[in-house]
Amino acid sequence: MSNVNNRPVRVLVAKVGLDGHDRGAKVVATSLRDAGMEVIYTGLRQTPEMVVNTALQEDVDAIGISILSGAHMTVFPRVLQIMKEKGLNNVLLTGGGIIPEEDMAQLMDMGVGRLFAPSAPTGEIAAYISSWVHEHRKDLL
Repeated sequence: MSNVNNRPVRVLVAKVGLDGHDRGAKVVATSLRDAGMEVIYTGLRQTPEMVVNTALQEDVDAIGISILSGAHMTVFPRVLQIMKEKGLNNVLLTGGGIIPEEDMAQLMDMGVGRLFAPSAPTGEIAAYISSWVHEHRKDLL
């Protein structure tokens, strides 16, 4: 899934904190790659600062955070804050994992994109990211 100027959509997939369960993140990363996106996977135990700095260095269109540890109400707002501080206002912050629906709604109200449960079809995740990038990243045209 590339954009209008044939540059592939670039997505950073990250695991933040001490959560060591990365099978889902790897499945999503592979699925996004299979959908034609360029995927950078950071590996385990990243800090919010590390994720945003990598996103800047790699010039990504989207950041996807996989979180199963229950720290989503700390991690997503912190990543969003750092993104704003660094001027990444046109980069999607999305993700998924074990996140209660009430928390998903609260995070989306803060500016986080759609969040996905572990049962979400990977094609749906890829379609959402691609659609968001095509709608919001006019600077790539």
